[in-house]
Amino acid sequence: MTVTDGAPFHLRGNYAPVFNEVSSDALEVRGSIPVELDGRYLRNGANPITGESAHWFLGDGMVHGVRLREGRADWYRNRWVRTPFYDNPTKPVIDLDNLDFSSENSKANTHVVHHAGRILCLEEGHVPWEISEELETIGPHSFAGRLDGSFTAHPKICPLTGEMLAFGYGFLPPAYLTFLRVSAEGELVQQQNIEIPAPVMMHDFNITASRVVFMDLPVVFDFEIAVTGGMPFSFQRDNGARLGVMEREAGATDVQWLDIDPCYVFHPVNSYDVDGRVIIDVARYPNMWEAGSTEFDAKANLWRWEIDTVAGLVTETQLDDRPIEFGRIADDRVGLKYRFGYAVGSKGDSSDPEAGTIVKYDFDTGNSLAWDFGKGQDPGEFVFVNRPGSTDEDDGWLMGYVYDRSRDGSALLILDAADPGSEPVAEVVLPQRVPFGFHGSWISA
Repeated sequence: MTVTDGAPFHLRGNYAPVFNEVSSDALEVRGSIPVELDGRYLRNGANPITGESAHWFLGDGMVHGVRLREGRADWYRNRWVRTPFYDNPTKPVIDLDNLDFSSENSKANTHVVHHAGRILCLEEGHVPWEISEELETIGPHSFAGRLDGSFTAHPKICPLTGEMLAFGYGFLPPAYLTFLRVSAEGELVQQQNIEIPAPVMMHDFNITASRVVFMDLPVVFDFEIAVTGGMPFSFQRDNGARLGVMEREAGATDVQWLDIDPCYVFHPVNSYDVDGRVIIDVARYPNMWEAGSTEFDAKANLWRWEIDTVAGLVTETQLDDRPIEFGRIADDRVGLKYRFGYAVGSKGDSSDPEAGTIVKYDFDTGNSLAWDFGKGQDPGEFVFVNRPGSTDEDDGWLMGYVYDRSRDGSALLILDAADPGSEPVAEVVLPQRVPFGFHGSWISA
């Protein structure tokens, strides 16, 4: 199927869906895969079954995976998550007669994470969907029926406790926002409604060793857009913007709200406690969908929020002027003081706006360096994988999919995270194009 040039951006070029589920063994490798890498790199994204979707965020979930072991790339495979939309792709994505987000009608298209022995495909509107190590769909996962609302695509797995902290948002009060806590063993042990004034799109949140920080930002549910079948949100500046700080200990219910300048954040990089304050580094947009939700006309830059809970103030500082997104860190630094972060950055080439790099930030020195893969090489999100047994924060590898426009194909690239700008350690050539998607994880064997 050919997607015409007149289609919206999310159905053109490497945003366009693929239509074959492929299984390919013994993949071609250029360079040398580190023998320490034993596991699966999985990445999720929106890939509409019919070839059409009203918005990039509304396509059907498809997971692309590569199995690495003993210096080999054993297999590549891609699979749709077989949600109810797989058999009935014309189902309405948002049913205005039933805004109950406890249903199984998930697109399962945004993230894929591993926790307590399960691989979960996530989107922020409904319950997670579980898949196997071979990417076959197992089914919806509502934590033994305890989850009675939506579940974020961006839970945080605490490296200190092993618990998975999450939240859900909805369109109906009192469940505009619900905090969720899942034990290290995978049991949903806390569901707590948090009062906010409007149904906002809260895509992500922040944790530290002692706190949770919610982002109540002015992308708000818009009924007029919802009836058209599009992404039902718009930027409503009058809603204001604020951060909500809550203690993490079980039973804590008080949230301290602090105003910030109106903006939008899909993804923070990380957050942590320091001297009684909270530091949050984010990819901050000055606005989002102010003129409608079909295009992404704003760019995000790296900003820092420093929260003084005693004074009740937030200091907002821009750290970099280049456009970035998809910030990642080492998983064992989530919620903790950290030095290094990684993001997809723009080259700033107006003649080639899709051209990207992978940026490494050193937050101790303020320096940044980048990997540039060359003309026509377009990277997506890269994840950090630590070298087993190492204690250095950047001793490990970055891996992610890169699209090669010249051959209309894709590869999994593995980079030495400690050596920005160096040639890839290994390139795994994939048997088909991997469309631009969202988020992924390295799942160690």
